[in-house]
Amino acid sequence: MAKILCVLYPDPETGYPPLYPRDDIPTITRYANGQTAPTPKGPLGFKPGELVGCVSGELGLRGYLEKLGHELIVTSNKDGPNSEFERHLPDAEVVISQPFWPAYLTKERIAKAKKLKLAVTAGIGSDHVDLDAAARAHVTVAEVTGSNSISVAEHAVMMVLSLVRNYLPSHGIATYGGWNIADCAARSYDIEGMHFGAIGAGRIGLAVLRRLKPFDLHLHYSDPHRLSPQIEKELDLTFHPDAESLVGAVDIIDVHMPLYPSTEHFFDDRMFAKMKRGAYLINTARGKLFERDAVVRALASGRIAGYAGDVWFPQPAPADHPWRTMPFNGMTPHISGSSLSAQARYAAGTLEILQSHFGATPIREEYLIVAGGALAGTGAQSYKLT
Repeated sequence: MAKILCVLYPDPETGYPPLYPRDDIPTITRYANGQTAPTPKGPLGFKPGELVGCVSGELGLRGYLEKLGHELIVTSNKDGPNSEFERHLPDAEVVISQPFWPAYLTKERIAKAKKLKLAVTAGIGSDHVDLDAAARAHVTVAEVTGSNSISVAEHAVMMVLSLVRNYLPSHGIATYGGWNIADCAARSYDIEGMHFGAIGAGRIGLAVLRRLKPFDLHLHYSDPHRLSPQIEKELDLTFHPDAESLVGAVDIIDVHMPLYPSTEHFFDDRMFAKMKRGAYLINTARGKLFERDAVVRALASGRIAGYAGDVWFPQPAPADHPWRTMPFNGMTPHISGSSLSAQARYAAGTLEILQSHFGATPIREEYLIVAGGALAGTGAQSYKLT
């Protein structure tokens, strides 16, 4: 019998299950790059469209795991030496976590987890795992690659329009009984004709570029792996060899670069100084890519016109985090990749990974981040070991 330790975000404050506004969701079987959506064997432990990413939702895994005789522990209590996560970690064979409520698998925690064989990210992005330590301990790290890429891309597009059109302050004025049209319009622009730049043009960055093409922006991108000439021609893309050359050329900067030690605080005062005055910044990648107080200074000084982010460090962010109250922000909790549509896919993908693990069959190559003591699959394309 194995212990599976699953860390998920807390239930709704209004209780579980919620009253859903819709009865179903579209079925997505294949992604834009041709990859098939998760295909676990047998029935799911949930109905697609249900809230399964929180503690009571359990990713729909309990029935499958208990039928095999395994023990499933689900908690949101993940931080500190006396947390539920720390208490169960030494006996866990599998740890499941999410980017939205990450259980940080540090070098120290991996050293304590003597039975750990598999760390699963229910979603995309495994930088909350010390990949070096996982490789040295021969712990397999896997994530449900592709499951919520479009969810994040849609969120980024929403943030672009919300910032540039000054939607959030305008909505606030309407909510509180005002009709201050001049105040709303004084910071509102059209995105048509602006220059938009994606730093990182992988699954999410490319999806954002495709969705913004009909808005008649000038599209730019930077990525270590240049896109094909066919895609560049199709989207009329301008390629930049590095982020530094891109940020000075565009009005809107959208960040999709991975986080590893060399990219921490990539955006600091020096980088902000290279940007056009009045640029907008969108960050659905990782909070630690940005130096926290440099963002606050850039907004307060007018160097940038707005910052919309879905990611923070640490997560959850403390109540006094300055990004909550800085001017002209469009911050959200880390929700972009956890729509009910996305949850159906990343929960099904988590089940597929567990079925491979317990059935001693290979985990999909695109789901692998670390395997056999080295980066593997998607991890070999996205991360670096120090």
